[in-house]
Amino acid sequence: ELKHGRISMLAVVGYLVAENGIRLPGDIDYEGLAFADVPNGFAAFNTIQGAGIAQIVAFIGFLELAVMKDITGGEFVGDFRNDALDFGWDTFDEETKLQKRAIELNQGRAAQMGI
Repeated sequence: ELKHGRISMLAVVGYLVAENGIRLPGDIDYEGLAFADVPNGFAAFNTIQGAGIAQIVAFIGFLELAVMKDITGGEFVGDFRNDALDFGWDTFDEETKLQKRAIELNQGRAAQMGI
């Protein structure tokens, strides 16, 4: 549930950015299809070629298998720190950690309902 909530939060942000017309510059493929010409939502699957969708699926698979792994001996379920980024989690007391984890879980649930 936690991982799906995090992905859903990213999806909501991405959807809102695209709905506001913010697009990458340039073309999405060598045939000249611009990022701005790709529609929002599921309609994009009808515009993007199969090779592009395969690249997206392969990238998601790479993230799932190589990056988004639980660390061995993590503090809690969903501990993806992997010593890559440290935002000061270890400086919080236990009550604050529990509160922040509950907030993240609730926001993830809301994002899952929203997306």
